Amino acid sequence: MERRDLLKMIAAATGTALISRNVLAWDPTRASALKDTGYTSDDLGLINEIADTIIPRTDTPGAKDVNVAATMAIIVADCFTLEEQTLFNQGLQDIQQLAQKSHGKGFVQLTSQQRLDLLTPIDAKATSINKKRWQDKKLKAHPFTLIKQLVLFTFFTSKVGAMEVLRFVAVPGRYDGHFPYKKGDKAWAT
Repeated sequence: MERRDLLKMIAAATGTALISRNVLAWDPTRASALKDTGYTSDDLGLINEIADTIIPRTDTPGAKDVNVAATMAIIVADCFTLEEQTLFNQGLQDIQQLAQKSHGKGFVQLTSQQRLDLLTPIDAKATSINKKRWQDKKLKAHPFTLIKQLVLFTFFTSKVGAMEVLRFVAVPGRYDGHFPYKKGDKAWAT
């Protein structure tokens, strides 16, 4: 199975399961401007590089190509609870500290392979914790889970993610439960 296909299935299956319920709630207040989120350009660069490691450019654009960091920063500032914001920011700090400890430089300065090697065990640990969370509701989500889910949500709801990576038809028509599928077809955005 291709990594990109797996990411598409994860996005479709889990969707926004771990993203704050406030993200999808209607709120008549204005969204924060990016400058008001508290994230610096270095923070946004780090978020984009993490996102690019999760959804890299292949024959389709990657997460960094659509600058998911800007949207993620606004979502975190406007929609996340204080606890979720703290968890998200702790995840960013943990990744940066691990890069510094293991390679002597920040995550942004690492090669793409070093980034992948650094995030893979973090993702495995997060997955393990998430499996345990189904039995023990007191366990908190791993910070990387929050980051990864927000990357997937932000990318696949962007115009590029929906129209160039997924299949998009403005009005797909009636529901057809027996629509023919050919191996390798893109998932639907609509």
